[in-house]
Amino acid sequence: MKYAEEGRGLVVCRQSRLCWIQQAVHTARYLGEKINEWGCSVSDVSLSGTPHLVALVKQVPRFESMTLGEDGRLVREGIALEMNPYCRRGVAKAIELAGEVGGEVTVVTMGPPGAEDCLREAIACGTDRGLLLTDRACAGSDTLATAKALQLLLEQTGPFAVIFTGKNSVDADTGQVGPELAQLMGLPFAGSVRKLDVDFEEMTFSALCETDNGTRVIEGELPAVISCGERLCAPAKAIPPLRAKVDASLIETWDSSRLDPAGTQKWGAAASPTRVGETRQIEMKRSSQILQGTLETQVREAVDLLVDRGLLSASAQASDAGRETWAVPAPAAPKAPAIWALVEPERKRMTQELAQEAVRLAVRAGGRAGVVSIGEHPGQVPLGVDWVTVLEGGPTWADEDYARVLTELVQEQRPRVFLAPSTARGRAVASRVCAALGLGLTGDAVELEIENGTLVAWKPAFGGQLVAAVYSSSDVQAATVRAGVLAVDETVAAGVAEVRVLPVPALGHVRVIEQSVTDNLDTLAVAPVVIGLGASVDPDEYPLFDGLCDFLRAELVATRKVTDAGWMPHSRQIGITGRAVTPPLFLSIGASGKFNHSVGFRAAGTVLAINKDAAAPVFSVADVGIVGDWREVLPLLEGEMRSRLASVE
Repeated sequence: MKYAEEGRGLVVCRQSRLCWIQQAVHTARYLGEKINEWGCSVSDVSLSGTPHLVALVKQVPRFESMTLGEDGRLVREGIALEMNPYCRRGVAKAIELAGEVGGEVTVVTMGPPGAEDCLREAIACGTDRGLLLTDRACAGSDTLATAKALQLLLEQTGPFAVIFTGKNSVDADTGQVGPELAQLMGLPFAGSVRKLDVDFEEMTFSALCETDNGTRVIEGELPAVISCGERLCAPAKAIPPLRAKVDASLIETWDSSRLDPAGTQKWGAAASPTRVGETRQIEMKRSSQILQGTLETQVREAVDLLVDRGLLSASAQASDAGRETWAVPAPAAPKAPAIWALVEPERKRMTQELAQEAVRLAVRAGGRAGVVSIGEHPGQVPLGVDWVTVLEGGPTWADEDYARVLTELVQEQRPRVFLAPSTARGRAVASRVCAALGLGLTGDAVELEIENGTLVAWKPAFGGQLVAAVYSSSDVQAATVRAGVLAVDETVAAGVAEVRVLPVPALGHVRVIEQSVTDNLDTLAVAPVVIGLGASVDPDEYPLFDGLCDFLRAELVATRKVTDAGWMPHSRQIGITGRAVTPPLFLSIGASGKFNHSVGFRAAGTVLAINKDAAAPVFSVADVGIVGDWREVLPLLEGEMRSRLASVE
């Protein structure tokens, strides 16, 4: 960055690197506060020319066409590919903003040569040019290696005022590349954005972000990385004939040698601190039995099946059945490996999940367990937790503020394992810490093991069709953990842990203006029964399910159409662009059962579907189906269930 005096004025001159521009803008704001003191004026603190935006896109398998080979791996030959749904929102929003201010949009992807189709589609929709990073050397890139490669490309082709990414890719569902890229480039990050306002003159933005159980309004400075939620805008789409007409000269191809002529960088698997090991295919074979006869007959037969499967008993209604025996670690040496759990104190259930898992892993590793809490003390921690570190901040503190202090703590103490919640905040903080320190991070783990002192994190892939073991080569091994997958032993006594408090200074690049909570994730994660409602169930009719929910301890969820209409919060949306649930029993009522929705409950123990259309696709993914109007079926089903539950007690 350079400064030039013009009489009593000041000019901030732009250089070619995005990070220099950010420094110029931040410095100009500071200098602006000193104007009266110095008696001068700011001649220019904005980017010269029109704003330049970039949309990062990824080509993913079309879920309906995915098949797994005998080795449990995805069969890629002949599979249909498309642009990631969340990335389509980034393309559309970038085009919209550029159109408002006369700016330019570049679309970028990293992948095999065939990924050019995503660029063609984006250009056909209205972007100005495309950049394709394709190189065999990049094969096997994990999220951090991907973020580093994109960082080099963007710094050499920018600057960009806004970098759009998808909330996550539907084939991996980590949500890590966005915050990792923001950390590497020294930029603010806004995740899962539903509404966005940008002021290119002031170089600021305001965003309404979806959290796991509500929303958060934030304000921040540009340049910034913005990850796009499903409801930000309509997706950008272009049919194949329009893609074919795109001028090839608008697409520029890059490879590793062009990005790094000196050959000093590592790429692909060599640059990735995590690797995928063995996989386990998740067999969810459904009997798909469509019942016949009167509604009374169908209901009796359906409940017979539930009784045979042990789903209507007191034990079936108890959570965490079959949990492993609790063991408190023996006192460990001061330099024994440390197992950390990062927690959000307002999420009581998940705090217990992660804290108890840290103790379990510490037992296996012969180490010590500790808890790091964001914002305030988490309250009760289980016996076996040695210490609690509170990252003390305020209500306007942003994720990057906590991440900066946590990075320093991890760098100093080097724990063996670092666990975080797979929530909006947990992912953002963990991603920034791991990007800053070059650590391996496994996203959305559902099972954790210690093998020969090494963490093995199992995570679902390809719509939950399989789980894969992910290993980390870094000395600190990190994972974000999906809510509700770890057992909580309610009998464990509260521990007495040493408490340390670390004040967290607010950087001010991003500020939380307002937060709202509309749901409780804990209840859905541990519910023994989940009832999924389709758009054919009017919200005025939801009270009809109160009785069923009460005695089954069931929770309501819904399809995307329902949450789009605002009848349930987004946190209750089930499917590819929502969340997955794994209850012992899932009841699908009035939903057609299309793939994008049914993939969200494919790992449920038993699925009972009710639909008046005998040809509805939901019956092919259910164990048993009742054909009839749910309004007539519901009272019969509730009555029969209550009767059977009483008789088996």
